[in-house]
Order: sequence, then structure tokens, then C-alpha cells
Amino acid sequence: MTSTANLTRDETAARAAGIQLQTVDVEIDLRGARAADATTFPTSSTLVFGASVEATWIDFLGASVDEVIVNGAPQPVEWDGARVRVRGLAAHNVVTVRGTGRYSTSGEGLHRFSDPVDDAVYLYTQYEPADSRRVYPVFEQPDLKARWRFVVIAPDGWQVLSNGAEAAREPVEGGVRVAFAETLPLSSYITAVAAGPYHRVEGVWHGPAGPVPLGVLCRASLAPHLVDSGDADEILGITQRGLDFFSDAFGLVYPWGKYDQIFVPEYNLGAMENPGLVTFTERYVFRGAATVAQHEGRANTILHEMAHMWFGDLATMRWWDDLWLKESFADFSGAHAAVVAGGFPDAWVTFASRRKGWAYVQDQLPTTHPIVADIPDLEAAKLNFDGITYAKGASVLKQLVAFVGEDAFFRGARRYFADHAYGNTTLDDLLTALETESGRDLRAWSEAWLQTTGMSQISVEREGHGALTVVQTDPRPHRLAVGLYAFEGDRLMQRGSVDVDIAAERTPVPALSGESSVDLVLPNDGDRTYAKVRLDARSTDAAARGLSMIDDALARAVIWAALWDATRDGELPVARYLEIVAQHAPREGNAALLADALAHAQFAIGHYAAAAERDRLAADWLETAWTALWAAPAGSDAQLAWARAVGAAASRSDWRAAELTAILSGEAEAPSGLALDPELRWDWLAALSATGHVDLAAADAELARDGSSQGRTAYRAVLAARPDAAVRADAWHAAWDDESLTNDHLDATIAGVRAGGRRDLVEEFDADYFARIRPAWSARSIEIARRLVIGLFPASDTLDPVDAWLDANADAPGALRRLVIEQRDGLARDLRVRAAQPSL
Repeated sequence: MTSTANLTRDETAARAAGIQLQTVDVEIDLRGARAADATTFPTSSTLVFGASVEATWIDFLGASVDEVIVNGAPQPVEWDGARVRVRGLAAHNVVTVRGTGRYSTSGEGLHRFSDPVDDAVYLYTQYEPADSRRVYPVFEQPDLKARWRFVVIAPDGWQVLSNGAEAAREPVEGGVRVAFAETLPLSSYITAVAAGPYHRVEGVWHGPAGPVPLGVLCRASLAPHLVDSGDADEILGITQRGLDFFSDAFGLVYPWGKYDQIFVPEYNLGAMENPGLVTFTERYVFRGAATVAQHEGRANTILHEMAHMWFGDLATMRWWDDLWLKESFADFSGAHAAVVAGGFPDAWVTFASRRKGWAYVQDQLPTTHPIVADIPDLEAAKLNFDGITYAKGASVLKQLVAFVGEDAFFRGARRYFADHAYGNTTLDDLLTALETESGRDLRAWSEAWLQTTGMSQISVEREGHGALTVVQTDPRPHRLAVGLYAFEGDRLMQRGSVDVDIAAERTPVPALSGESSVDLVLPNDGDRTYAKVRLDARSTDAAARGLSMIDDALARAVIWAALWDATRDGELPVARYLEIVAQHAPREGNAALLADALAHAQFAIGHYAAAAERDRLAADWLETAWTALWAAPAGSDAQLAWARAVGAAASRSDWRAAELTAILSGEAEAPSGLALDPELRWDWLAALSATGHVDLAAADAELARDGSSQGRTAYRAVLAARPDAAVRADAWHAAWDDESLTNDHLDATIAGVRAGGRRDLVEEFDADYFARIRPAWSARSIEIARRLVIGLFPASDTLDPVDAWLDANADAPGALRRLVIEQRDGLARDLRVRAAQPSL
């Protein structure tokens, strides 16, 4: 048998037609996990199911399959490394598969992490979209749900967790055997296990059906940052308010029993919605100063995952082409709940700037896809966790809520859950529920927004005599507001707003009294629709003069986004964009908008500035950031944002290397109120390393200050960033060849290779990149291969090598070609926009 790890939609649909899964009993033995050389663990599953077929397969990606028992009779092991064949099935079946699983260091399956601070070992699982088969034998597809019973054998003294509440615990040789309560019906990808000496903070939610235990957990060495900062209390408060809100909004009280939230190391995602055991990246445990935007982002993620307890966990898509049924709704619900229940009233401002910005970039790639996508197999599913599925979907849902009304939308959601609880659904099921409660026909809306690709670009032409015309490319229906702003002194004040329904390419707006005195005309004021906004020349001039003086943060978000899109398209010169950021970012009061503007400025220099101007612009931008850092209020979010911007800018210019070195060494004072926490110190040190101002002794000294896992990862990046050809070559080869690198260590190594944009140090490896990517795709896990393909793509000055690879590899896996095509498109944009820059 040949390996068949990449499951397809058609074959899993055929399997589901012949299988009726009932229960799965899993037992895994983790007693050996603490051994320094631990790589494997015993695992077994007993699956109880009805069948109308004589044979099928069970999925397992592990070290070995040792025994297969079908209805009490052992069978010869038929296993190709991915599928276990089982034969002789009856109408009712009990199948046990015993084997050996492998611990992961890539964040896929059962990840094993050893904390360098105290040598404690921590384990956790991450399965989406199809990695539970790396931990136990399963039917790995979302439409074969089961009731699960977990038994985990672990060392004494460990926290041991799964989806259900702990039901029994008994001592066994070398550890403890923990059994968990049977779950309600779940898909395999949202089952979960975690084990280790995690620190736990307890809480409770007093819901309408009785108290629900809450837990917030992290590594013991991080506990002071979680507890002493008050963050654990903040997280519990958001959780309690969120459970109140969603239980009411969706008409069904949280059904999964306990609600544990665990922050785990070396995590590939932001979070994962395993019912009863939600996993989060421990980047949300702040080791130092954090802005309001960072706290808001954490709250949004908490609420996003909580929405999944209904959208995704309770009612689950049948296959991954309806992935949006959970992710778009969770993205929308996270922002909505952050405003109404989370305590962050500006969450829609952040959404407009950050999440929609992600969607706009994704939707302009040649690989864009409808929100309801065609997903033929698991490799395609893995890559579809993108800006279309999440943020574009959430954006059009926001429009839908406005279209049908908020009350009708949530009534429709309640009907949807009542009809499909613990089942699997498709788009039609949701539309039917919403149509029933709203009385509106949503099929045309679905065709226009869910089943199309691309987006409109909306602008306004001034026709004279007070008349305006709204112009859109790629016409589709929009309901939006056109805001009219004029200067009163130095402030841009809104003079009025016009609601417009548009569907055609050109839509006249009735004459407006006093329009000729309007300085800025803002399409999509209030960010109601999903479209790229282009300002006319007069409005751009007005924004350049008065952007930061506009009171409405949402209006500023739309303007900031419009200016950035014009820069990305080569219509607004990079130098002018940087001037606008330099003038208005120091006065931007919204922390998320400020952080995004600073990141875009840095990106513009590295990608879009003409080569002849890049060094000068980089030095000027560093001076802008340095000046703003010292001028920012002590201890403010702005001060922290500018300190981080200084670090990013200093990786391309060493103009302030002496001052940064002196501050880090304690020979000079930092700006008053600025906390030189470990993250900021490492950021600055990495920048200094990229420009040749850090040696091994300085890096070692910093590691002695911060020997945490985060410090060791940063140390790796600092060493790899040194601007020496031999150093970069070593890092390059380590990224491809050292399979002992964890996912985080690989990221750090790649960051070092790319540090400072020093193409001269790595361009000799361009051909090596194209020789390696296809073998890497075949040999490495998709998560690791994806990082290599994206992270080490050559930022050359020609498209010829990538075009040659694409021509020669037409038969490469579709998911790999998609990544390469996307990287090619980014490079093509870089080259196109650089060529459009005016000569200075």
C-alpha cells in the first residue's frame, strides 16, 4: 500500500456514507514523557460503529501499528503509514487499534516541550484540520462525530486535562490513570488532551443551568506574569461575560460542561476551540508591558473561540469547503462580543484596520477564492485558514446583519442551532434558518458575496455644482455611507453623511448643498461594506493635512487603510506615505491604528521603496521613530509602540546603534516610563545584530538575563542575524536540514536569515531554494514545509527563477504551487511598485 495521508473530500464522503460512528474510547500513556530522549508513547482507540460496507480504513500517522482487533478477532496489520485497513465488518462493529504515537515538535499532534527554566515537560494537542490521527487512530473527518471517552496515564503531580471533566483518578505504576467524562458528539479535530505541571487559576461561571468550573492555565515559569499582573482575573471576567452573552444570543446555554483555557508554548495558531479545553498561544501571557490593543486582541481571541462552542463545535461543517461556517462567524462574533460584552468598545476599529486589511491583501492574490471555497483535500484545507475564510467572511456577515437586522440575525442563529445541534451542516442550512427568521431571500446575497471572488474598489468623483458620483470596479451590491469632511481651523470635521445603495459601476449622488467646500469625501465612512477605498486627490491632500485631527476613530481607520492601499498599488509614493505617517502617527490615539501605521511604514521601506532611496528612507524613518519615542508620554501605549518601531527600523539603519547599545547596557537612560522588558530588549538586540553591532559575548550576556524559552528562541534569531555571509549560510542550511528545530526555533532561524533585508548575504542561495522546496514538501510536515516555502522565498529583482520553477513543476502538489504562486505575486507587486516610485 502507498501512503495516503492527504485525504480527499470524495473518499471521506464515501466513507461517511457507509459508517455510522457512535463512540470512541482512547487511552494514551504519557508516563515516559519526562525522559530527555522521549519520542514516542503508547496509544489505542476502540471505535464502535455501524457499517454497511465490508471494509474501510482508520486514520493513524504514528510510529507503529501493533494490533488490530475487529469484533474480537485479531487481524493482520495493514498500514501504509497513514491508513489502517479493517476488513470483515458487520452491521455493528467494535474495532480496537493499538499502536505507538510520536511526540511532535512542530505543533501538530501531541506537542512535547521542555521548559529550559526548570526542565519541566509540557504536553498539549493541536489537531486542526486533521492531526488527531497523529495521536490516536480515528476516522479523521468532521462529519463522523462520536461521543468520546478519554483515559490518560501520566506522571504523578501533573495537571491532566481533556474535553470532559475528570471522572476518576487512580494510582498506577509510575504515575496516575485519569479517566474523563464522556463527551457529547464531537468531530475528531476538536478533541484535545493536555498534561504537565501547569499552573492553574480557578474560577466559576454562574450560568442559568448551574455553575460551570473555569480554569486558566499556563506553564509554571510563566505563572507570575499571568497572576501577578492581574491578567488571569481579566481573562476570567471576559470569559464569564462572554458565556452570558453567547448563551443568550444563541438561545442555548453553553453545553460542554467545564471551560478550561490553557496557554501553551510553541503554538502554531492564535488559539483553538476545543470544547472544554481551549488552547491559546502563550504569547497572550504578556511578559512585559502590553498596549490596550494587545489586551483587546486577547479578549477578541477568547470570544472568537467561545463563539466556536456553538459555531463549529455544536453545529459543524460537513467538509472543509464550508470552513467559513465556523471561522467567519467566530471572527464576526469575536469583534461583536468584544464591543458589547468584552469591555473594548473600539473592537470594530481594530477589525476595520487589521482583520479587513488581512482580507484585502488575500483577496487581491491570484489564488483568492470564494468564502465558500472548493476544498478537494486536506492539504487545500490547511491553506484555507486565511484572510478570506476569516476576515472577508466576517466582513460580509457584518453587512448581512445590517441587511436582515440584528434581532432577525440572532433569531436565525438560534433556529440554526436548534435544528442542527451536534450535527453537520452546509451553507443551505444556515441560509434557510436566516431566511425563515428575517423573511428575506438571501440567495442573491449569497451568490454576490459568498460565492464570488475579489472585491470592489470604491471612489467618488466630484462632478461640480455639489454633485458626486460613486464609482466602483467589479460591481456588486453595497450599502454604504459617503462622509463629507471640511476643515475648521486645523480640524477635519464631518459636515454630513449620505447613505447610498449602489450596484452599478457608477451611481450618482443627489446634489449636496455646500459640497464644493468639502475638503475630504470619504467613501465607506463607518466601514459598513467590504471594499477597497480610493480617495480623490483633494481628499488625499486633506488627509495628509488633518488625518489625526478627525475625532471618529472608525473614520480614521478607513482613511489609514485607503492610504495604505494606494501605497501598495503604487499610486501613493512611498515617500509621501511615510511623511503622512510621520506627521499623524505621533498623534494617533488608537493603539491598534498606531501599531498598524508603524508596521506599514516599515513594510513600505523594505518592499516598495526604490532601491536607490531605501537607505535614506530607512534612516529618516528611524529618526522619526526615535524622536516620537522620546516625545511620547511616559508609560503610554504610544511610547511602547514607538519603542517597538525603533527596533524594527534599527534593523535597516544603524544611525542610532550607539544610543541603543548604551541604553541596553545601562550606560544611558531609557526614555522615562519605558519598561525595558525582555521582549523589547531582544527586539532591539536583534536589530543591532542585523547591522553588525552585536557579538557573541553580548548575545550571551542577554541570554544570561533571560534564560526562558522565549529568550533562547530570541537568542537563536540574534545569532543568525549577524551580517556575516558564513553566519547566514549556516542559518540557511540549518533551516532546511536540521530537523531537530522546533517550529519556533525554525521561525527564529528564518528571521535571522532575512534580518535587515540583506539580500547580498543570501542571494547565492536562490537556486538552492527552488531545488529544495518540492523535496521538503514531500518529506516534512505541511506546517514546517509551509514555513520554509514562505519564509525563505527569494526577494530577488526578477521573476524569472520562480516562473521557471512553476513551469517545470506543473505537477507539484496544488497546495505547494499555491504558496509559490502567492509568493510570486508578492514579489511582482514589490517590483511593480518600486518601478512606479517617482525619481527624487
